[in-house]
Amino acid sequence: MDYTANRASAPKWRQPLADGDSRAGAGPRRSGYNPPMGTTQRRSVVMARNGMVAASQPLATEVGLSMLKKGGHAVDAAIAANAALGLMEPHMCGLGGDLFALVWDEKNQTLQGLNASGRSPKSLTYACLTAKLKEAGASQIPSTGVLSASVPGAAQGWRWLSERFGRLPFERLLAPAIAYAENGFPVSPVIARQWRVATVAMAKTLPGAFHKTFAPGGRTPNPGEIFANPALARSYGLLAASGGNDLYAGELQQRIAGFMKEHGGFLDEDDLKTHRSDWVAPVSVHYRGCEVFELPPNGQGGVALQMLKMLADDDLASLGFMSGDCLHLMVEAKKLAFEDRAKFYADPDFHDRSLETLLGAPYNRRRRALIGEQAACRVAAGDAALHRGDTVYLTAADADGNMASLIQSVYYPFGSGIVVPETGFVLQNRGLSFSLDPAHANAYAPGKRPFHTIIPAFALKDGRPFLSFGVMGGDMQPQGHVQVLTNIIDFNMDLQQAGDAPRWRHDGSTEPTAGVADCLADGGVVFLEEGVPEPAAQALRRRGHRIQRAAEGFGGYQAIQRDGNGVYHGASESRKDGQAAGW
Repeated sequence: MDYTANRASAPKWRQPLADGDSRAGAGPRRSGYNPPMGTTQRRSVVMARNGMVAASQPLATEVGLSMLKKGGHAVDAAIAANAALGLMEPHMCGLGGDLFALVWDEKNQTLQGLNASGRSPKSLTYACLTAKLKEAGASQIPSTGVLSASVPGAAQGWRWLSERFGRLPFERLLAPAIAYAENGFPVSPVIARQWRVATVAMAKTLPGAFHKTFAPGGRTPNPGEIFANPALARSYGLLAASGGNDLYAGELQQRIAGFMKEHGGFLDEDDLKTHRSDWVAPVSVHYRGCEVFELPPNGQGGVALQMLKMLADDDLASLGFMSGDCLHLMVEAKKLAFEDRAKFYADPDFHDRSLETLLGAPYNRRRRALIGEQAACRVAAGDAALHRGDTVYLTAADADGNMASLIQSVYYPFGSGIVVPETGFVLQNRGLSFSLDPAHANAYAPGKRPFHTIIPAFALKDGRPFLSFGVMGGDMQPQGHVQVLTNIIDFNMDLQQAGDAPRWRHDGSTEPTAGVADCLADGGVVFLEEGVPEPAAQALRRRGHRIQRAAEGFGGYQAIQRDGNGVYHGASESRKDGQAAGW
């Protein structure tokens, strides 16, 4: 079925754009969108010429900005801000997690990608893992404890970024975070609430120093209360003195390996010593005059690109922002792309495939043709002949035009819950992102990177930097990327409006941890945030979507945009404590 064949008689929501209509965003401009009172924009876009940082905690933003004022590169600012967030937003990120980044190098006019995600323990075989789970009466890898931990890649990511792009000494980048960890900082409101909720979920029987570190005295810090983490200050000091290497060949390496051995874990000194990050070529698609970039698997960035490819021939602007027609089209595209994610996205070292077919126009036109006027209940992955070939997001830009898009996470809030005594940080639980179906592309194997949810993004326009952005929040991330981009490009919103505008989220798609034969069978649920008009919700119900209203779970967005005059525009959405600041 060719969905473009009968343009004149097609329902309005299925009419594609006329040939040559790009509707590309030309940079920040006056918006045609008026936010409903009480539901969306409460902040102005921040503008500056000499540099910009946007992060999910204001003090971390200021730490990054201080590096720019000292002559630092955008990457220096990003590393310093990330280190501060490891202290200030510890349930979301830190030394025990992974990192991905996209960096625009103004001098060489190139966009470079870094995959700094860790691998599973080499000594833990598939047979041993499944035997351990059977012994414990579990059908999947537990979300907490030593079996869920994989090699932390963030610290090496900082070092590699610093070595390639940085201007300031590595130890200077960690100095502000060390000072805050030693002397304390006031905990901000949104973080305080999330910290408390995440801590309640952690069992008191977990081995290690979790509760001692993050709930000293038996409780978590209240908003405005001063929190210090001297153990983390010491760990940062070890990292600074070693140029970022102590976690892989030093005291931290030995502490982690020794703790794992003592408590039945498999992560050992050799896993840490042999860990290597990868410089990778970003993947991209064209959308209305912009080239949008994501990182290739083992992350899910390609999902956002697939969604954009499916939407590229439709005139979203004529459908109207938050109309039932527009939302239906986007939700159905999400369902299709997520089923492909569940089947095809995995560590390319073990699954030697590229995204060439999945991002190609012919394949996405076939997938787009599957979208009907009613919500699809059963959705499967495509028949693609592939060719070989909980989280913080922050972004920074410097006076010379360099820009960094960086995302970092310990996965679930507080990750595995494992805090090795005297280290001050939690180890991630990315190990549970593997499938236990041995035929699956994402099946568990020793020394393998699991499927990853965290994805930084970047966009060029006419070959020049246009937008560095990200939306944190698990499966919400590619959905959020598409919503933010279409808000800017199709609906003419400015950078802040694009993040503060109400969002939708579809849940229920097949996960990459499922079996090969699994697929979406019940249609899932569409969650709508406050501000999505009720007529749109009713229109979706008439199409067969299951609708629920929700207050949380719609991600957290930061962005920096560069206009034609060399002015940076920064935004940090109002769902978080964050801030964009420039100078």
